[in-house]
Amino acid sequence: MPDHATSSSPAVQAQLDRLTALSPGADILGLERITALLDRIGNPHRSLPPVFHVAGTNGKGSTCAFIRAALESAGKKVHVYSSPHLVRFNERIRLAGKLIEDEALAELLSEVLDHAEGIGASFFEVTTAAAFLAFSRIPADACVIEVGLGGRLDATNVIPDPAITGIAQLGMDHESFLGHTIEDIAAEKAGIAKRGKMLVTMRYPEPVAKRIRKVADAAGAIVIAEGEAWRYVYDLETVRFIDPRQTINAPPPALVGLHQPANYALALAMLRFQSAIPISIGALVDASRRARWPARMQRLSDGPLTANLPEHSELWLDGGHNPAAAEAIASAIWEIAQGRPIHLILGMLENKDAESLIWHFASRIASLTAVPVEGHAHHYPGHLAEIAREMGTPITETEDDVPTALARLPHGGRPCVVLVLGSLYLAGTVLEANGELPD
Repeated sequence: MPDHATSSSPAVQAQLDRLTALSPGADILGLERITALLDRIGNPHRSLPPVFHVAGTNGKGSTCAFIRAALESAGKKVHVYSSPHLVRFNERIRLAGKLIEDEALAELLSEVLDHAEGIGASFFEVTTAAAFLAFSRIPADACVIEVGLGGRLDATNVIPDPAITGIAQLGMDHESFLGHTIEDIAAEKAGIAKRGKMLVTMRYPEPVAKRIRKVADAAGAIVIAEGEAWRYVYDLETVRFIDPRQTINAPPPALVGLHQPANYALALAMLRFQSAIPISIGALVDASRRARWPARMQRLSDGPLTANLPEHSELWLDGGHNPAAAEAIASAIWEIAQGRPIHLILGMLENKDAESLIWHFASRIASLTAVPVEGHAHHYPGHLAEIAREMGTPITETEDDVPTALARLPHGGRPCVVLVLGSLYLAGTVLEANGELPD
């Protein structure tokens, strides 16, 4: 899907407009263009602080958040590159702990674009080059870099010598780019493996694990698999991480959902098996409660949107958009609701599997209100409502946007739990409307 980015800064917007005009306007994979572009600007990716490189279908952003939290708890300065942004483009580039300022961002984009003529670089490739250029110039102790799409051919995969690599949870998504089986998708993610470096993985079904190991072996990487080199146990009160050297006991993550202890454990494994940066047990433990990752099972604070709900109600937000994410989110929201009615507000991009996502919710929610994802090619709201109705949702509606959906929600004045779901782009509009900008 083509990227859509706007900025309240005229200087940044001028460069984003320039980038949009230059970009092919669609996702393209391959390392030729990003390699050529980086070469023109001095190959900054070869001069980065130690890199933690994370791939995965779901959970890679949360894993990056846990890694960052642990490093910062240890007093380290951390660069972070992630995507997409929710509200402001600046969220993609964090320099030594702080979001990049508008002036610096405009200058970086301008510098990279001045060297991009004739390469045909995509939106993501240009922004990746800009991030690497910034990371090479600003002192920091570490870089945490989230893969954009896939792994093998993702623009971030030009990093020649990461401190360690990791793969988070796997599922079906972006099949037209990555393959139509979970094994093929896993192989693409495993493409971030580097010779002589450790690739930390979660516990996967044997055919998936076997495929990952095959790719890693071909690259000369060392697989550090859950269940073999490390493991964790979660009992609702403690996350117990075990590796050959030590057992670490930590409180449950502040990030909500039964899937988050697994992401936290993967982050611990990546930190424990790397040797570039020493980090204390205390910092590893502290990361569980310190990590924040907006729009991933985030409860919204009092604001213009929450004001539309009855007393003792809750408004939750998640950008999840594939079946594996839906399963984890559904489990979390049932636990949160504690018997209160659940109302789902859903907007999805047209290239996402709406039927599989809705299936996890349809028969157990009080209502579904479908909305468009403005500015992006999306599922027609009437189509989403029809799917939910056929799957047994008692009340289905369509509205023009989330604020209107909340104002007209069929809660009858009773306390309820509302979940806005289906797209990180939609999540960004919700955060902005409620006055909760990521920082």
